[in-house]
Amino acid sequence: MKYCNQCGTPTVIKIPHGDNLPRSVCESCGFIQYENPKVIVGCIAEWEDKILLCKRAIEPRLGYWTLPAGFLENNETSQEGALRETLEEANAKATIIDAFSLIDIPHINQIYLLYRAQLANASFSTTFESSEVGLFDETTLPWDEIAFAAIKKSLERYFDDKRKGIFSLHVETINASTQNK
Repeated sequence: MKYCNQCGTPTVIKIPHGDNLPRSVCESCGFIQYENPKVIVGCIAEWEDKILLCKRAIEPRLGYWTLPAGFLENNETSQEGALRETLEEANAKATIIDAFSLIDIPHINQIYLLYRAQLANASFSTTFESSEVGLFDETTLPWDEIAFAAIKKSLERYFDDKRKGIFSLHVETINASTQNK
């Protein structure tokens, strides 16, 4: 951050008193800007042994498939955000079943929280953000066209759990060195 959010004065990068990490600090008014990871929330939305995927109509990863997911907004819970993203990206209504996947991606300052959800019905459609929307099982899912590593990992865990007949919460980290594996 180059300028203070409070007074507009240029900021400097330094370690504030009582802190241990460099921050953008305004030497005029004393405001400290804390930059925190972005939280991405979404749903693995189920319908009759299939899950809902959206083909991205926007960058990043235009033309690749993903789960309905996006940035958590201020003043909403993670569940509200996941359901909102499902509606925004697929015109689909769903009900949360349980938290399924928590993935930290520290090198790009992101945290993914994905929920298993049940679609209210098989009604969904394209949106400004999604050029195609469809239901897929493990064999029809376009594995080589998945947009993001966190989504692919979550889908792999989902289908592993589905085969075992028991779903659990998966917590993992994707590092820069493991992102494309």
